[in-house]
Amino acid sequence: MTVEILYAASTLVFVVAGLTMVGMAIRAYVQTSRQAMLHLSLGFSLAVAGAAATMISAFINDFEGTRWLLLVNSGLTTFGYLFVMYSLVTYE
Repeated sequence: MTVEILYAASTLVFVVAGLTMVGMAIRAYVQTSRQAMLHLSLGFSLAVAGAAATMISAFINDFEGTRWLLLVNSGLTTFGYLFVMYSLVTYE
């Protein structure tokens, strides 16, 4: 297997797991009406968006501009995790 295939496979697993968590957080919000669940779902959505956008851009651009790819991935993931942390801090 090449590194690109391993990268795509691991990213797809991350995206599926992340979207599952988004769905679980939204379902929890519907059941409990807790705002923290919305923040949690937003956080995981941003992390998933960062991973997906980075993977798609990497393959479209033939893995050129890796610094920008890493910046976008790190930025979206960081903001996503900040929302996850916020949801944990504000959970009532």
